[in-house]
Amino acid sequence: MAEEKKVKEQETVDEKKTENTCSEKPQPETKEEDKTTEKDIKKEEEKTTGTKVKEEDKKQEEKGKPKKKKRKSEKAKYQETIEKMQSTIAEMQDKNLRLQAEFDNYRKRTLKEKMELIKSGGESVLTSLLPVIDDFERALASISKAEDDDPVKQGVVLILKKFEDFLKQNGIKEIEAKGKVFDTDHHEAITKIPAPSEDLKGKVIDVIQKGYLLNDKVIRFAKVVIGE
Repeated sequence: MAEEKKVKEQETVDEKKTENTCSEKPQPETKEEDKTTEKDIKKEEEKTTGTKVKEEDKKQEEKGKPKKKKRKSEKAKYQETIEKMQSTIAEMQDKNLRLQAEFDNYRKRTLKEKMELIKSGGESVLTSLLPVIDDFERALASISKAEDDDPVKQGVVLILKKFEDFLKQNGIKEIEAKGKVFDTDHHEAITKIPAPSEDLKGKVIDVIQKGYLLNDKVIRFAKVVIGE
């Protein structure tokens, strides 16, 4: 009986030892498992955070790219507007210069026309007076044989002189013709006759009607006879 008790006690001791060993061994395994899980969790967290960071970087890059394009497009638009404004300013300056030149030419032309009108304003009136002078000259030629103290002769000479002075004051002067070379700009040939001398060939031998100039403009050509 004592031996049986010892065997039973030994068995109980062995069972307790086995239980203690079993209880002690799995504890480090749990710790290692916990460590591995923590590492895996950290790795997963790092992966997730890395992917999030990458996604955020990509998003920022994607957001940044169109902004650059917009900036470039805005710069191009500003450049186009500046070029358009410069072209319009150049056109306006060119138009302004042309208008100034046209106005200057117009002003000069109008002044010239005014001067010509002032000079030749009474041309028609003065031209209509020329036949009266011709009549006075004929009358003076017809009474040239009379004595100098003849009152009629003196009156005709006085009136003729006043007319001549009036014409000179208004810019009219007689065209010199007799003995001059024939000039189509001032003379009008009525006929040709044989020249009395070689010196008078192609020259004016006689004046049928006097010609006159108004401020160097011919208002009546001199009617002349030319020698040949």
